Amino acid sequence: MRVKKLSALAVKFFVALMFVLFFVIPIILTICNSFMSEAEIVANYGKIFDSGSLGAFIGEKVNLKFIPDRVTFSQYETVLLKSPKYLLKFWNSVIYVVPVTLIQVGMAAITAYGFSRFRGRAKDVLFFLYMILVLMPYQVTLVPNYLVSEWLGILNSKWAIWLPGFFSPFSVYLLTKYMRRISTDFVDAARIDGAGEIQVFTRIYLPMCKGALTSVTILVFIDYWNMVEQPLILLKDVEKYPLSIFLARINNGEIGLAFAVAVIYMIPTLLLFAYGEDDLAEGISAQSGIKG
Repeated sequence: MRVKKLSALAVKFFVALMFVLFFVIPIILTICNSFMSEAEIVANYGKIFDSGSLGAFIGEKVNLKFIPDRVTFSQYETVLLKSPKYLLKFWNSVIYVVPVTLIQVGMAAITAYGFSRFRGRAKDVLFFLYMILVLMPYQVTLVPNYLVSEWLGILNSKWAIWLPGFFSPFSVYLLTKYMRRISTDFVDAARIDGAGEIQVFTRIYLPMCKGALTSVTILVFIDYWNMVEQPLILLKDVEKYPLSIFLARINNGEIGLAFAVAVIYMIPTLLLFAYGEDDLAEGISAQSGIKG
């Protein structure tokens, strides 16, 4: 029996290790290749981005290389010092994503509190409509967003990105499902002590939803940090594009820079994940000890 348990544990460990390697190797490859020279990167991966014939693409092998022949910081020097357009696009990403994340989560917390505290047929119907919007791919709403932005006169401005993000139903749905787990006993005890709705929301619901709020914040940030379709449709000025557009449009002359830019681009999401890792796991698994 003990041998069977050890064998099962070994199999689970091996499978988990394979999944970890599958997700981690691309990150390690990106970081290591960012310290290669442009010539070495083109020699190893140039055929991936070659716009020549299909036969040339199939006939050449791509060399996945983790250790550079000579470590160089030239890619980072170009990105950080010689070519400010990349840092400008990085700050464009920050300007678009941070307000959307903070305001969307804040508004979603208030809306979810209303959905969880006050039940009724009208609110259930409204919440059902929210669920339908959540199930819709964002690409479905791109054309309506474009038409509304043009009507409001905010096309080609940061408001064209902000406004649809502020009112996204994704966060409302997740927080509502989480807040409905909170027992009404806590609310009744607060009522006895004379607490109003604001006190119940700020001193009971928000602290108990810390894990869910962190999870939603991280998910929303990553979603908008990696956005591509919204800027391409809603922004006409190339100078206003976020850095994610550059990563989605890598060409043969910028392969080396793409690795360095990708590493810089990963830093905010990795820091955010490292800061809220425990709360993220708690929020996703919903193992907060709250019973409804």
